[in-house]
Amino acid sequence: MMVKFLAGTALSLIALPLWAEPTLSIPLPLTEEISVLPTEYTCADGEVLKVKYVNAGDNRLAILPIDGTERIFVNVISASGARYVAGEYEWWSKGDTASFTNQLEDQSVQECQSRE
Repeated sequence: MMVKFLAGTALSLIALPLWAEPTLSIPLPLTEEISVLPTEYTCADGEVLKVKYVNAGDNRLAILPIDGTERIFVNVISASGARYVAGEYEWWSKGDTASFTNQLEDQSVQECQSRE
């Protein structure tokens, strides 16, 4: 009886990592100052977007919730403002306004205003 219990416990412990939530770590240089700026936006459809801007040295990121999942957007060249992209999505902020676009859908621009 004790052997069955120990075998079952050992099997459970071996299988435990299979159910663990996967995580991702992106190392950033600690020689530079790292800043995280949380900002809330209200969009034209009434949705509130909670965006986190992460700046570390030459790295500029924006983290946005897309369909219930946080997506990491990277800063790319823009003529004006700060433009971030992740896959087919684009987040473009300037001052206290921003726009969210799905490049694969026509007419998908969502205009947003900072709540601060």
